[in-house]
Amino acid sequence: MRQKIVAGNWKMNNTIEEGKKLTSEIVDMVNKEGVDDVKVIIAPPAPYLSTVVGLTDGANNVEVSAQNCNEHESGAYTGEVSVSMLNSIDVKYAIIGHSERREYFHETNEQLSKKVDALLKSGLTPIFCCGETLSTRENGNHFEYVSNQLSEGLFHLGEEDFKKVVIAYEPIWAIGTGVTASSEQAQEMHAVLRKHLSSKYGTEIANNTSILYGGSCKPDNAKELFACEDVDGGLIGGASLKAKDFVDIVKSF
Repeated sequence: MRQKIVAGNWKMNNTIEEGKKLTSEIVDMVNKEGVDDVKVIIAPPAPYLSTVVGLTDGANNVEVSAQNCNEHESGAYTGEVSVSMLNSIDVKYAIIGHSERREYFHETNEQLSKKVDALLKSGLTPIFCCGETLSTRENGNHFEYVSNQLSEGLFHLGEEDFKKVVIAYEPIWAIGTGVTASSEQAQEMHAVLRKHLSSKYGTEIANNTSILYGGSCKPDNAKELFACEDVDGGLIGGASLKAKDFVDIVKSF
């Protein structure tokens, strides 16, 4: 059975005090609600990771993710964070290939494949993001484009390693715009991606891979999105900055 996951990506938001307050509120609400069947993940900015790990220690079903990592083990890469650094503070996940990283920092599928390898080698779980621009969708190439992101970023993995990966589909045209893909559009793309995974790894592995939706998911549309057969949760942006909104999304399952 696929793991249900709701991950909150804070991006470059919150001071440390705001982050501590938000984390404590989320942990308290999740513990009270008893949502044991949903994995809750918090992805704060890098300077707060150690603090948030401490605040979630012993929390019911709440884990911590980095928003990025470097593909190199160590070295002269000023300002970067290695996987071994994340591992040393008990971070369990890392978001890689987010559309903002691809667009603003020109990350390629080849580079992301190396980040996947580095994470898996250290026992961390990659949350591998994929998605298309509005122009790509309008040109009718969106299925091929996003499937290719998976092929180039993940299909070098053997079956056992691939089983450890979480995928997040984010229609770039619906991130931070207030526009959300309809549940039909989300389900259609998720089904295409699962079929693509099946072509490489077989039906059983494809059917056990969690594919999250990441495009302006909010409390008022989460239930409809999560009801889709191939949508296994959400990678939440803006709504993750308010504890009640975020936990309401978690409860939408």
